[in-house]
Amino acid sequence: MKKLAFVTALLLTIGVTFANTSKNEKDFETSTLVSSITVTPNVSPFCMSIVKGDYETVKKLIDLGADVNAKSNGMTPAMYAAKFNRVDILELLIAKDANLKAKCSKKGLTALEYAELSNATDAIAVLKKALNS
Repeated sequence: MKKLAFVTALLLTIGVTFANTSKNEKDFETSTLVSSITVTPNVSPFCMSIVKGDYETVKKLIDLGADVNAKSNGMTPAMYAAKFNRVDILELLIAKDANLKAKCSKKGLTALEYAELSNATDAIAVLKKALNS
């Protein structure tokens, strides 16, 4: 009788241990999945073309009526061009009357300030020339 009670207690202990272990593994898997989810900023296709340096696509989108001052994720197209030193695109935006004095709605920076933070020397020169004209 004592052996039966001991074996039963042992089996119950092992069963509870395995049940808790599998539950903890599922919790770990869930927490791992949750922690790997990232939020990507919602940047317009127009501004993504600028970031990638795709001059032809940017030009076509402007010809099709894309607003050269429309903010995407708080930044204007000129800010993206300045930040990523896309001088040819920046010159195109300036020619199409981009507002170079606009400020980012998140950080309050202008296109020139983004160029300075990114050390985009060519973009800085283009922006200074355009702002002094």
